[in-house]
Amino acid sequence: MIIILKPDVTEEQKELIVSKLKGYGFSIHLSEGVERTLVGAIGDERKLRDKALSSWGGVERVVPIVKPYKIISKDFKNENSTIDIKGIKIGGNFVGVMAGPCSVESREMLFEIAEHVHKVGARILRGGAFKPRTSPYAFQGLGEEGLKYLREAADNFGMLVVTELMDPRDIELVSKYTDIIQLGARNMQNFRLLKEVGKNKMPVLLKRGLCATIKEFLMAAEYIASEGSYDIILCERGIRSFDTETRNVLDLSSIPIIKNNTYLPIIVDPSHGTGRRDCILPMSQAAIAAGADGLMIEVHTNPADAVSDGDQSIIPEDFNILMERIKMISGVLGKSINE
Repeated sequence: MIIILKPDVTEEQKELIVSKLKGYGFSIHLSEGVERTLVGAIGDERKLRDKALSSWGGVERVVPIVKPYKIISKDFKNENSTIDIKGIKIGGNFVGVMAGPCSVESREMLFEIAEHVHKVGARILRGGAFKPRTSPYAFQGLGEEGLKYLREAADNFGMLVVTELMDPRDIELVSKYTDIIQLGARNMQNFRLLKEVGKNKMPVLLKRGLCATIKEFLMAAEYIASEGSYDIILCERGIRSFDTETRNVLDLSSIPIIKNNTYLPIIVDPSHGTGRRDCILPMSQAAIAAGADGLMIEVHTNPADAVSDGDQSIIPEDFNILMERIKMISGVLGKSINE
């Protein structure tokens, strides 16, 4: 439930309300806006059945949340979030672009790509140091060496780093080098990992699972938020289907649906979403037009020689065209690319 406090509520009243609710076994999540403070209380509401919460000092009214995801629901916070990481913003009127290779292959290659994507407007460098692959014999990433390359390249060009975390035992290591922890599609319902990342309090990029419903996707985000971490960026990256022409079906209808149900920003990954180089530009344009708050694009200087996902990587020259197009579309929608 949500407890809406009066505009003139005092700090003493607020502390007393929180203390009482905790005494009844509720976990508390505060949302302090310009005009109102909301108290999200998650727990067994039967314990308060005989208590007149509206009579507590400082309480304006009590609103039940009927959705299974409580903290990330628009019932809890109606304004869309803008996540600000070192001055780079995602959400609201800001479109964030994450670009880079699928896997970090070498320092030289990474620096070349980072320089190029930064020059045309990407402010977040993506790249996998630990790679979850279908085959145990495929390239699994450079590990900490790859993380070091990512951090060095990002710092050199004034970018943020987003990279994937696969194992809760690596949280401290990955957090040392990254700005945004990515949780991949295969780990969307790794609930232990979700909770540990939530406790870590770093910004999180959560990808939709391969066969996950939108409700399951949002419930996964709720696991992270339930541990007190609210800087969550959702990522639509396509879902499995019977068709073999594309790697996945990129569900752009999820964008307005998610925006109607949560205040969290959502970006789109057309690289994994289609698995086809020729689809990345049109689907990127469509994603921004549909209201996405950003994109995650795989860029490689020589896709034919990429150690992973070369078929869905675009060359830097095509990335230039993509950035020109989405800047135009964003401008029409009253949004801007971080520059």
